[in-house]
Amino acid sequence: MNSSQLLSGYDSKHLTIGVLGGHSALDVCHGAKQWAFRTVAVAQKGRDQTYSKYYKTRGDPFDASQGELGCVDDVITVKKFQDVLEERIQEQLRAMNTIFVHSRYFWVYFDDFSKVENDFNVPIFGSRTLLKLEERGSTKLTTGDQKFNQYDLLRQAGIRTPKIFDHPEDIDRLCIVKASEAARGYERGFFLVHDAVSWKKEGTRLEKEKKIAADWRKAPIEEFIVGAPVNFNFFSSPLTGELELMGTDTRRQTNLDGFLRLTAEEQARASQISLKRIEAGHIACTVKESLLEKAFDLGEKFVKATQSLPRELDPSGKGIIGPFALQGAVVAEEGREDVVIFDVSLRIPGSPGLAATPYSSYLHGAPMSMGERIGMEIRSAIDANALEKIIT
Repeated sequence: MNSSQLLSGYDSKHLTIGVLGGHSALDVCHGAKQWAFRTVAVAQKGRDQTYSKYYKTRGDPFDASQGELGCVDDVITVKKFQDVLEERIQEQLRAMNTIFVHSRYFWVYFDDFSKVENDFNVPIFGSRTLLKLEERGSTKLTTGDQKFNQYDLLRQAGIRTPKIFDHPEDIDRLCIVKASEAARGYERGFFLVHDAVSWKKEGTRLEKEKKIAADWRKAPIEEFIVGAPVNFNFFSSPLTGELELMGTDTRRQTNLDGFLRLTAEEQARASQISLKRIEAGHIACTVKESLLEKAFDLGEKFVKATQSLPRELDPSGKGIIGPFALQGAVVAEEGREDVVIFDVSLRIPGSPGLAATPYSSYLHGAPMSMGERIGMEIRSAIDANALEKIIT
């Protein structure tokens, strides 16, 4: 369905902003409430109390002495997240005039992402078909091997990325192998290698210990970038045509963060610990002002590349809409700094602390979360009678 068909029958004066209950749901709901939208979370049973209890709206919004608490107005509880595709759930969402803000959960918890692309008849704020490009190849893709992914997109954009080694025999430097976990295929079981021998030895050991999936030999082998990790979180507005840097952050990872808190002597005694890089959260950080122009240049190149994608990859022809992130590291080389990008988010990043960095304030005059910026864009689209521009 095209944008106008998805919006058919909607009352734009009474829209609801919808999310899956996880990842960035509270960020989106809080931001939506700032722009006077009603909110709904589709939550998985057993994981719903964050939305149905602790951050559920209550109180009287018209009673200034009491005020209203929370940011989630309605909760639809399902057995599993992908049940949002069921016709009865979609009917509920459409009856509420829901515009859905998608997140990483749409990939992680759905067996077949093509059903989101083709069968989810609820308008999505953002780029419906681009999310799969985050993957570097996945068995969940039912349309055959995905030949085009984020590596190709970054290359087309002219953005510097780590060197990729197609064959372990070619490894000539420290590399990171981005394998999948054995237990949770959506999480990465990263491990470091420096040649073909260490690649085989370490991969075989981790597979035997059931820490990485059996298909690790097909996992990407990337040059390990030694630098200061930074995620550049952008917002691309189809309404204004402008690119905004909403904030910068870095990741907290377990159990790596805990290991790094040990002294060198303690680390030596704990060398038998198998390090993991599972994301536990984010830390707001800043970058030198002299790096901002370079960051914006990377963002502009990326937006332009998404807008040039063929229709089989982006049937909407709109390119990236709203939030995205370029995740990488700042490196120092020959007396200058450069930014190397090694990961991409083609939707809202799960980092609600972005407003703690000053970049949105520099532009908007006050701190603004990504959720608030989404709410602002939807409200502006309503006022301009331009909802079709921001949904797919």
